Amino acid sequence: MNSISPELNPVLVNVMRRGKVESCHRGSAIVLDSEGKTVFSIGQADRMIYPRSSIKLFQAIPLVESGAADQFALDNREIALACASHNAESFHTQTVTNWLAKLGLDADALECGASRPLSDEVFWTLSARAEVPSRVHQNCSGKHSGMLTLARFMGVETKGYSEYQHPTQAAWMKVFGELTGLDAFSLHWERDGCGLPAIFMPMDKLALAFSRYANIDHVGGGRAAAMTRILEAVRQHPEMVAGTGRCCTAVIKYSAGSAVVKTGAEGVYGGCVPDQGLGFALKVDDGAARGSEVMLGALLDKLDAIDTDMASQLAQWFQPEIKNSQGNVTGQVVPSTAWHSQSG
Repeated sequence: MNSISPELNPVLVNVMRRGKVESCHRGSAIVLDSEGKTVFSIGQADRMIYPRSSIKLFQAIPLVESGAADQFALDNREIALACASHNAESFHTQTVTNWLAKLGLDADALECGASRPLSDEVFWTLSARAEVPSRVHQNCSGKHSGMLTLARFMGVETKGYSEYQHPTQAAWMKVFGELTGLDAFSLHWERDGCGLPAIFMPMDKLALAFSRYANIDHVGGGRAAAMTRILEAVRQHPEMVAGTGRCCTAVIKYSAGSAVVKTGAEGVYGGCVPDQGLGFALKVDDGAARGSEVMLGALLDKLDAIDTDMASQLAQWFQPEIKNSQGNVTGQVVPSTAWHSQSG
């Protein structure tokens, strides 16, 4: 399938205004257990997608599994940052800067371009100071720092590490292929927003990969130890994964790590619920973040992965209000009834 036919997927999110549907978002989602069996699905669960940044927890595995993280004395904040799409808050950028210094490198070694921070507040602060965002402000700079670390450890040239043929890219694609059963090297790809290869793959295989994080004991060996450390790092430091006012950080924080989630551009989410041994993936057809966040909330609710208190704390992402310029609530973005009619 080379394109999405939105009519094939159900409406999973409605934008309501005074009790009437103003807009809607179609999408699909799937949940798999430890054996790769489907626990719940809705829409085209095997659709082809670019998972984008949702796979960063897998791209970080070679960094830890190889011994590179230990050789360069990385702590859990840095490992969590290797999995991040961060806001470029000061604690993100300073960590990247210090990390690069450990490698004897600076921001010029990063092959992600300089781009506007994901946080408007950070961007406005920079603008007020007449400062231009640098490469460390790019939301993937932690992942890139991890790949530079792996290149240093492997003793290969750091320049060009973002190229498809570079050993650091081959390292994560090999790991990802082993966790999904895919030949990652045969998958169609294009460059991601940060310049790294972005693969095109079945969405249900993304859920399968996340189910490995929910059942690390089934993985075994050094990889299990590496995945355990990455999962612990993300749970301990959810602020490093995204930042202030971001859904990923809030879900991990308010669920106390019982749900670990990672967003990807164009409306993708992947994640796991370790206590239930479940991995999942979802995508909203039109790529809207507001749609994917509401879908994420509906899916976690379907799995009983969040309780009433958590749902209340996460309401600004899972059922956000729409306000006008006067501050009046004029509508709400909510899950559609399709979630209630679909059984696992």
